Amino acid sequence: MKKFVTLLAGCLLTGAVAFAQTTTTLKIVYINSAALLSSMPEKINADSSLSKFARSFQDQIDIMMKEYQTKGQQYQANEKTMSEAMKEVKMKEIQDLQNRIESTQQSAQEKVQQKKQDVYAPVLDKADKAIKAVAKEKGYDYILDISANGTVVFGKEEYDITPIVKAKLGIK
Repeated sequence: MKKFVTLLAGCLLTGAVAFAQTTTTLKIVYINSAALLSSMPEKINADSSLSKFARSFQDQIDIMMKEYQTKGQQYQANEKTMSEAMKEVKMKEIQDLQNRIESTQQSAQEKVQQKKQDVYAPVLDKADKAIKAVAKEKGYDYILDISANGTVVFGKEEYDITPIVKAKLGIK
């Protein structure tokens, strides 16, 4: 039995050595895509464009909110002198305005989200192409992303390709 175990261990060790000799070394590097994107002029332009777009909706909502507050204050100030029918009409106006504000806010959120996807898509595509080009040029097998929710706990500085990709994009 002892000879069998020794023979089995020898076979396993021989197999492991043979496997190790036939495998190639993987080239694994990492990138901080958040740092890359924040340094791209295209992202800065996209941020500005998106901010202006969102601000136009916010201005419209602010005007509606002021109107809502004014109507509410007027209602409270004049409530004691209003007839029940007038109170109903004024409350309906205020409720309708509140519904319009909520609808406008929801619509604005959807439109801003769509605009965000539209303006950032070319930026993300450009970064992705540069990362893949660097991977191909340098022969990397894997590129891990260490951005905010990345999974790399530690990486040697020499394996950070963020500066290489920035250079590929012409960013200093």
